[in-house]
Amino acid sequence: MLDEQQIVAKVRTCVATALGKDEDEVTQEKVLSRDLEAESIDYLDITFQLEKAFGITIQKDELFPQKIFQDDAFVKDGVVTPKGVAYLREKLPFADLSGFQRDPKVARVPELFTVGLLVNYVKTKLGR
Repeated sequence: MLDEQQIVAKVRTCVATALGKDEDEVTQEKVLSRDLEAESIDYLDITFQLEKAFGITIQKDELFPQKIFQDDAFVKDGVVTPKGVAYLREKLPFADLSGFQRDPKVARVPELFTVGLLVNYVKTKLGR
């Protein structure tokens, strides 16, 4: 049974490995795309690394739901609609969406994906 510090350490290692970063750069508040320069292909590698490290299975769009960018009911005029926010809340119950809800621009969606969000996701998957 892993404790929180062990989960954080393993997630940091997974992200560092996937992105070719030094583990010291990978802290919980870092945004994957903005701060750690993750690109779309990197999200697949992060998913693979997490699955391997924690012995979990991550379904497509479970951790990084792409439908938010593809469904017109979820985004209108560059803003995530209430239906889109509800979708994110459903798909990402381990995420703190409070700040995002105050300014739900679609351009801010990638900012939700931090190392800390990955830690919360893994804790949820492991039943913590």
